[in-house]
Amino acid sequence: MPKDAPPLKLKATQSYGGNVIFYDRYTEKRDEVATRVKETLPKGTVFVPPYDHKYVIAGQGTVGKEMIDDLQSESITLDYLFVCVGGGGLISGISLAAKALSPQTKIIGVEPEAGNDAQQSLEQGRIVHIETPRTIADGAQTQHLGNLTFAIMKEHVSQMITVTDEELVDGMKFFGERMKMVVEPTGCLGLAGLRKMVKSGEVAKGSCCGVVISGGNVDMKRYCELISSSLPSS
Repeated sequence: MPKDAPPLKLKATQSYGGNVIFYDRYTEKRDEVATRVKETLPKGTVFVPPYDHKYVIAGQGTVGKEMIDDLQSESITLDYLFVCVGGGGLISGISLAAKALSPQTKIIGVEPEAGNDAQQSLEQGRIVHIETPRTIADGAQTQHLGNLTFAIMKEHVSQMITVTDEELVDGMKFFGERMKMVVEPTGCLGLAGLRKMVKSGEVAKGSCCGVVISGGNVDMKRYCELISSSLPSS
């Protein structure tokens, strides 16, 4: 795990019995660190990649399947589905499920403005590598897509957009005040993307939109600091 990972994630991992190995996300490459660690472990140890594996992608695809199944049971069809993007595992699985069950739904990927490697990759038709982005969306501080996720996204993702950290904080505030939900910055990417496209007029009034809210791994102290930064001065 990165040295600067949210303490909540660290404590939760350790509480489940995990042996945490730290690395510096800005100077070291996660895959290389994982490979070195694996070499010190017993033969047969399996490395589970965070996103670029068919089983991981399939598992994450159940998010899309469940959402679409629930909506279709109420005769609702999505025009757009907004999904946060880091390494691309979540949006790859969801886009596969969506295209099979609701092919008319447009899949919109959203990533931090500071780390738009996926957007660049789809625009250039190749996997673009970037430096670790500086953003509050720690779950999307990836440097590149995977080979599998890039291929799937290239075929099934309709559009990639970016949002600022300020827009993520606004999303956190919205979820807290209006939805009574504690959502981490990365989990607000989808909502921030939807609000941005509605504001620009790219998503028409009356469109049926789905948003994937991907997590609540944020310390209360950090959460309060970010929320407070978006409030007007008294």
